[in-house]
This record gives sequence, C-alpha cells and structure tokens, in this order.
Amino acid sequence: MYIIIGLGNPTEKYQATRHNVGWDAITRISDDYRIPLNQKKHKALCGSGYIEGVKVILAQPLTYMNLSGESVRELVDFYKVDIEDIIIIYDDISLDVGQLRIRKKGSPGGHNGIKSIISHLGTDEFARIKVGVGNKPKDWDLADYVLSRFKEEEEKDIREALKDSSDACRMIITNGIDAAMNQYNKKKVSIEQSKDKPAVKQKKTKKNQDKDTLEAEDKQASIFRRLFGSKDSEE
Repeated sequence: MYIIIGLGNPTEKYQATRHNVGWDAITRISDDYRIPLNQKKHKALCGSGYIEGVKVILAQPLTYMNLSGESVRELVDFYKVDIEDIIIIYDDISLDVGQLRIRKKGSPGGHNGIKSIISHLGTDEFARIKVGVGNKPKDWDLADYVLSRFKEEEEKDIREALKDSSDACRMIITNGIDAAMNQYNKKKVSIEQSKDKPAVKQKKTKKNQDKDTLEAEDKQASIFRRLFGSKDSEE
C-alpha cells in the first residue's frame, strides 16, 4: 500500500495558488483513478482506492502547510506503512513552471511543509515529487509569490505538470522510483535542450558557392533594371 500526500493549505482562499500545487495534484490523481476524497481523518481530507491494482490512500493535509508533518505522522502510524511507501507532492520555486523533479530523499530546501514532515518522521528519506512553480520576481515578497495564482500563460504548463505528477505516481507504484526519475527528471530538460541547440551550418562546396554568387548577381541586376530601366527602354 502507498500513501500519496499533496501539500497545501485548506480553505478557498488558497485554492489554485502556487503553494497548493501539491493539493491540486491529489485532486488530479483522484479524478484519474476515480478515488473520491470523501473522508476527513488524520488531520487530512482522504480517499482510498487502487492504482494498477495496488491500494493507495490519497491525502490533502488540513493542518496548513507549516504543520503538514502532524498529518503525515498520523497517516503513517495508522496504516503502518514503511516510510519508503509514502510519496509527497509539493511546490518548488527553484524549478521552472511545470517542470518535475523526483527525489528519493533530500533536505527541505526552505520548504516549511517538508521541514515539518522531516521533523515528525525523523528522516528525510521519503519519495517526493517536486512541481516547479517558477522563481519569484525580484520585487516580490516570497510569501506573496507562493500564495499568488498562476498567470494565464502558465496554466497550460501547470495542467501538464499535474498530469505528469499523476502518471509519475503510477510509475513509482508499478515500476519503482528509479524508473520514474529516469522518465520525468529528464523530460523537460531534453525538450529545452533541443530547442536551444544551435542549427548546424552545412559546409558549402565551391560549386554551391559559385551558384550562390551567380544567383546574387542575377538578383542584383534584376533589381537594378526595375529601379532604373534598361538601355533599350530608354531608347
């Protein structure tokens, strides 16, 4: 059994904000696998169901972000799962909007929700899916930025990221986290690299160079005739 937990803040005030992208990912998984989020327990909104035949618990902690560890601790203790069988999904400002980064372990990196989870579990060795929400503009306060909503031009990327998060959870469950890391940690990078890669210039042969020269001379002569007329036309 796996427990998949998406971090965020409760109440409508925080819906669809950058900081709640973990919550939104749980909603996407709930929709994809028809797992209703209809139970309030363990300080979370929960649902139980199956992904590829494996039982899963979906959870959106209701503790507010900074106390997420309280809910995660209760979930782990109640269902008696190993730490390696939980997946945490949350926002990351160090990644471009829509980019995923899957890790087996790691420091909180300044994220208070992860900091709380590490504190309550006593370890940082749990799977996490980080969803890029973009770095804050220079003139923005960090809290204001993460509690802001996505721009219209960012919505397509974030919708794709939520789908990828759902698919990544399925891959972790069925094929293991290494397979998911290989698939999703490289996805956006390879696309961007292919876009940025400069075009290879074809080396011209002397024949091609002579042809280009003649074409250029013909073009120049044609332009000259259009502008000034030919000697025959003047006569």
